Amino acid sequence: MGISVEMELTEEYLESVEKRAQTATAGPWISFIEGRDHTSGSSFIRTSSDDIELAGASAVDQDFIAHARQEIPLLVAEVRRLRKRMESCNG
Repeated sequence: MGISVEMELTEEYLESVEKRAQTATAGPWISFIEGRDHTSGSSFIRTSSDDIELAGASAVDQDFIAHARQEIPLLVAEVRRLRKRMESCNG
């Protein structure tokens, strides 16, 4: 599903994002970049069960992917919290 700037974050969309996060390997995911975080081997993302190695990813892309595992559930929860608060103020 592509995302446009005008796209509304419907509850159905939030549920699909939440489901992807819940079914992914448990966090935390931590990015290790060769030359920045260690001196030998390859760059990888450490998860709770296995390491993920990405072909062709830049360091910033790898960091983004690793951080998204922790941040996406927080963002979904915050959207829902703010919506609930807005509803209570409006209703």
